[in-house]
Amino acid sequence: MHHDHSPRSGHHHAGKSSERFLDKELILKELAISPGQVILDAGCGNGYMSKEFSHRLNHTGKVYALDPDHKSIDTLSAETQGTNIAPFLGDITKTTPLAAASLDLIYVATVLHGFDQDQMSGFAAEIKRLLKPKGILAIIEIKKEPTPFGPPLEMRFSPQELAQLIPLIPRKTVDVGEYFYMQIFENNS
Repeated sequence: MHHDHSPRSGHHHAGKSSERFLDKELILKELAISPGQVILDAGCGNGYMSKEFSHRLNHTGKVYALDPDHKSIDTLSAETQGTNIAPFLGDITKTTPLAAASLDLIYVATVLHGFDQDQMSGFAAEIKRLLKPKGILAIIEIKKEPTPFGPPLEMRFSPQELAQLIPLIPRKTVDVGEYFYMQIFENNS
């Protein structure tokens, strides 16, 4: 049976450890966050990027922090009370409670390589549903080359492979750390 979730729960913690390898300043600069935006941090883990986004929005807009892990969401909810961060439990490969065409930016860091084909098509459908016209999807993944850690190469995606899978327009790919790249897509409709 292909629906064994053990690799995903296992890879969940790997995502948290990648924080120190990412150039957060560069990521934030490339995302050009502006006041009033509505952002989804999908697979937020401990929420370190949700907090950065919130800071950049300066009490305007909204940051939805989504994660399938109860503990992460409970902790983040306690830490972010009274802020514009709204943590909730969920899965970006399924329909979320968020309204259609409501998001300016969806940020997904080191999550996709854990997806099987069904999850990938669910993800593609949901981001398409959630993004506003001209909305941005930013995907951070580990490079598809030998690195000292990370999933096996055959589980990883190159930017070219992602562009085949994501139903949006690829705009640019940027190195955001020695082992990571960020690919930015734009919703064309």
